[in-house]
Amino acid sequence: MKYYYSFLFLLLFTFSTFAQEDTLKISLSDVLVTATKYPTEVQNISSSYSIIDKSVIQRSNSSTVLQLLREVPGISIAQQGGLGKLNSLFMRGANANHTLVLIDGVEVNDPSSPSNAFDLSNLQTANIERIEIVRGPQSTLYGSDALAGIINIFTEQGSDVNKISLQTEGGSNSYYRGSGQLTGSYNLFNYSVNFSRLATEGISAANEKYGNTEKDGYSNNSFSSFLSAQLLDNLKLSLNYRFTDTSTDLDQGTQFGDDPNYTYDIEENIFNAAINYNLFDNKWKQKLSGSVLRRISKSIDEPDDNNPGSSTNFTNATRTKFEWLNNLTFIPYNVVTVGLETELEKANTEYISMSEWGPFESVFPSQEMRTNSAFLQNQLILDGGLSAIAGIRFDDNEKFGSHSTYKFGAAYFFDKTNTKLKANYGTGFKAPSLFYLFDPAFGNPDLKPEENSGWDLGFEQYFFGSGFSFGATYFSMKFENMFGFDQNFVTININEAQTKGIESFVTFQSNNFYAHLTYTYTDAVDLSNESESKLIRRPKDKLTLSLSYNPIEKLNLNTSIRYIGEREDEDFSSFPSARVKLESYTIIDFTVNYKLLSNMKLFGRVENLFDADYEEVLFYGTLGRSFYAGLVFDLSF
Repeated sequence: MKYYYSFLFLLLFTFSTFAQEDTLKISLSDVLVTATKYPTEVQNISSSYSIIDKSVIQRSNSSTVLQLLREVPGISIAQQGGLGKLNSLFMRGANANHTLVLIDGVEVNDPSSPSNAFDLSNLQTANIERIEIVRGPQSTLYGSDALAGIINIFTEQGSDVNKISLQTEGGSNSYYRGSGQLTGSYNLFNYSVNFSRLATEGISAANEKYGNTEKDGYSNNSFSSFLSAQLLDNLKLSLNYRFTDTSTDLDQGTQFGDDPNYTYDIEENIFNAAINYNLFDNKWKQKLSGSVLRRISKSIDEPDDNNPGSSTNFTNATRTKFEWLNNLTFIPYNVVTVGLETELEKANTEYISMSEWGPFESVFPSQEMRTNSAFLQNQLILDGGLSAIAGIRFDDNEKFGSHSTYKFGAAYFFDKTNTKLKANYGTGFKAPSLFYLFDPAFGNPDLKPEENSGWDLGFEQYFFGSGFSFGATYFSMKFENMFGFDQNFVTININEAQTKGIESFVTFQSNNFYAHLTYTYTDAVDLSNESESKLIRRPKDKLTLSLSYNPIEKLNLNTSIRYIGEREDEDFSSFPSARVKLESYTIIDFTVNYKLLSNMKLFGRVENLFDADYEEVLFYGTLGRSFYAGLVFDLSF
């Protein structure tokens, strides 16, 4: 452990004598869309947020969005093995299925899974332009699944200059990543096309320290495209299409979990079309959009000497959604947002297994569920520094009836001291999934939605002359009617939970040096029984430090340090299951970028520099020290 602190001290001492530009940060010049569904300067945003822009993605050379999100305050991640393996993302200590994920405005949470969560491990960074994270209940604007917050991912939307970008990278565990991208504009059109492939031999998903040796590989092929046409000054059409095909090898969640023939394949298609039409000198901005998400998955576990049982799980899901969004600025200092939505979810699943207890089958044919929604929000922005927001939403679901949510927030920016105060209160809900409603073994058509309420209170202080800023936010959320199971394993509304904690940051930046320190304290408690046990896999303490330095114009050095405190987990392989404690750990990553030519960059990175031995999920492996190097080439025409 002493090596970690020695290395950290050396970095701080060395870098503090120099004077980078940007990274995951809070800057009052930024504009945020996700928090209000209207471009708003961040000094007028009351919600807690983080922004990951293109420069951060390029400098870190991270291959997946999940890697980028590990640095975000208020977020903790538990992954079942190496690259591409199943993961859970906990925002403010809430369940993984309480965070809504959007890609170019399309909800991508899986309609066929029991939890309706989205697996971020399969999302490559190749064409990501920007990621906005907003924490706290956001159901007023976004509906179901947004109880803890939103992760909104924006892809490349074309550029003024026609450009071809090529990237290749190789590294440890037979890792390879390659991508090609074409962006630009022609007359009325903007366009972007990207193809990327990632593959690795991987590590054993079941932790090698227990004697598991069989490697579990992963491959990911992704394609995305965007086309827009500015037909008139006030009329714009746009089309997005995204395709992902992944294949990964899995292991069992036991101490000796090696399974040489357990595979999981996913095919996902996302289509989105939108019309932007402005009236009355842009005082009435309309957006009519329609999207389709199609997701097919199949997992197969064939019998072998160590695992004589077998299973097959097939899912097929579609979500079709239409939204009419209106932003009205007729009233001075007010932005009124009005929206109408209709959403149709369809899914069918089939699970068949054979074990020592005999055969088991759970199959439900195609089922569907429609939700119609309306929301209204008023955002007040005054010249004196006061901004406030109030919103209400009404959802009508054909299965469980109607549900209302609301939110209030306010922020005040003191110009004389460059101090921002902020406060929020909101409610959220999560509709039961089609699986929980209709599965013949576990389903319950009488389920009600999960509900939560949450509030936060915080401040941000800026010293613009010195490039120094800091801030902290206290949050609290209460969850009720959470899904659980009765003695026959039928899903019922029975569980309760509460999470609370603090998110804080300190930032310093000058001409060529940047430092960003965050600390998150989270207390997440299960209130379903008298013992009030901790929710598993959520660390109480999380600390991250990002350092970036440009000693010369062509060279950029980056270091990321991440400390994760102790967590509780559950040994589900025993009966009854038993609680265990996962030890704290510190991970240090290092990245170097060198501009060889004006249009060519060489880069290298080391992950887990000191080869820390740790577990994010009990019995599952994690990457040891790993090395990667690559090349980026851009050609404008």
